[in-house]
Amino acid sequence: MIEAGTLVYIDGRRVSENEAKISVFDRGLLYGDSVFETIATHDGRPFMLVDHIRRLRHSAELVYIDLSVDDATLCSEVEVAVVESGNSECYVRLTVTRGIGGLGLDPSLSENSCRILIVTPLRRPLPEAYENGVSAISYRTQRTAESTEATGAKVGNYLVAVLAMRQAKPVNANEALIVNSEDRVVEGATSNLFVRFGDELTTPPESAGILPGITRQLVLEVAGRSKIAVSYRCPMLSELSTADEIFITSSVREILPIVKLDGRSVGDGLPGPLYRKIRLGYSSLVQEKLAQAPRFFRAVTTK
Repeated sequence: MIEAGTLVYIDGRRVSENEAKISVFDRGLLYGDSVFETIATHDGRPFMLVDHIRRLRHSAELVYIDLSVDDATLCSEVEVAVVESGNSECYVRLTVTRGIGGLGLDPSLSENSCRILIVTPLRRPLPEAYENGVSAISYRTQRTAESTEATGAKVGNYLVAVLAMRQAKPVNANEALIVNSEDRVVEGATSNLFVRFGDELTTPPESAGILPGITRQLVLEVAGRSKIAVSYRCPMLSELSTADEIFITSSVREILPIVKLDGRSVGDGLPGPLYRKIRLGYSSLVQEKLAQAPRFFRAVTTK
């Protein structure tokens, strides 16, 4: 059942639920040959839209997918879709596949990319998740694009995250922290990682092949303004048992404290003071960014 308030656009054209289809020969379906962005709204406006579209283009360049339209057009299409949805707040998923092609791995079999825009009502975690914290598990694996030239791209093949969350769900965990072959924690299945050891905030660097999250970027800006010392490294999984605080970041969940990892309490088992300080600073920064954000809304073909 498709949720009320859901709209779909394919290549800039609004389509009905029954028309919302792509070819079985689309490479996004056949090979996971696609890139995407997830965008949440604040006060009804797509938040950090320019940054998301810029990252989408960077991901596309890393895997040699031609977006076929410019950034301003993409921004405008997202803004129009959000307005037309009528939702108070929206979750936006923008996917670009390499398009339709014959069977085979050769990317040149496809000539035209396909962009798919889905807008649904935004569902953030419940308030108690932010106040009381959530649990996570560790999951040893390797990211799909890791050790390739596409490292850092937000690609459509999310099998690793799907399998990780399959293990998290039976133990009521809300996230799975990805542990690489060196036993270092690099990020969450769908989030970036922050850990406090004493007075220092630690986060894995982009050089580790993480997806450089938009919310991560804002948290680092808050930390810089607050003169919080930041260390860029991937902590060993064993180190996390001595962490004072752990929190994760993503566009939809924003900043969420982890108070239990693999069944053991993190710190004193409650959201810590640094999390609360950064969350407060983040809220102020959000309003600042909204006031500065350009508007791209213009008439585009959505019929």
